[in-house]
Amino acid sequence: MSATIKKYKNAVRRAVRTRSHIQGTAQYPRLSVKRSLRHIYVQLINDDAGKTLAAASDKDIELKGKPIEIAKEVGVLIAKKADSIGIKKAVFDRGSYRFHGRVAAVADGARETGLTI
Repeated sequence: MSATIKKYKNAVRRAVRTRSHIQGTAQYPRLSVKRSLRHIYVQLINDDAGKTLAAASDKDIELKGKPIEIAKEVGVLIAKKADSIGIKKAVFDRGSYRFHGRVAAVADGARETGLTI
């Protein structure tokens, strides 16, 4: 098994382990974070209906700067979209990523705007 395949399988295993403890509903959707080397994506997901309620990414904002600052602005944007559709609380899904750096900045930006995680 190549190192790339092993790394991918370990990431999938971590994500499944994380998602086994959380469930998004219509009142408390799951705030899922996807991080790549260049971009960060966030979705509010209702797992009961299997629908994405709102989504945001760094492509939606005009801010240029450090990646952590951009991730924080993505958190602010998703919190504003959640507020516009009447959602005040969410369950944070970090996936296979550690709660550190850009992933934590998304959560901080959402909390500062009023979304309870």
